[in-house]
Amino acid sequence: MENCVFCKVIAGELPSYKVYEDEDFIGILDIFPVEKGHVLVIPKKHFVWVYEVEKFSEYWTVAQKLLKAVQKAFNPEWLQFFTHGQIPHAHIHITPRYQTIEKSSILPSWDKPLKFTKEEFEEIAAKIKGAL
Repeated sequence: MENCVFCKVIAGELPSYKVYEDEDFIGILDIFPVEKGHVLVIPKKHFVWVYEVEKFSEYWTVAQKLLKAVQKAFNPEWLQFFTHGQIPHAHIHITPRYQTIEKSSILPSWDKPLKFTKEEFEEIAAKIKGAL
């Protein structure tokens, strides 16, 4: 799609911190992370909704693989998948959580993203890639 931010990332027109890539999917760090290690899993082919992705089971297999890498790299208390669609290109959020369920809100604070330097993003990406 012409104005799709994720299509531009996939085409290399916009920068990203890539942690995974295969023929059909990429994994990148969310540039507005709600937690350290927040990853997006995106199909390379444009689909608006996650449920439209043709290789649906493979998509979730990649998400699970990346979740396990985030778990290994950062040892969060628990992890979540989210598939809400603020950007009209299918994407799965993998969100590590560092407080116990009892001590944290079930929903992350989407309106208060963390800020990392370029070097910190690169370090986070390297840890996840190293855990794959």
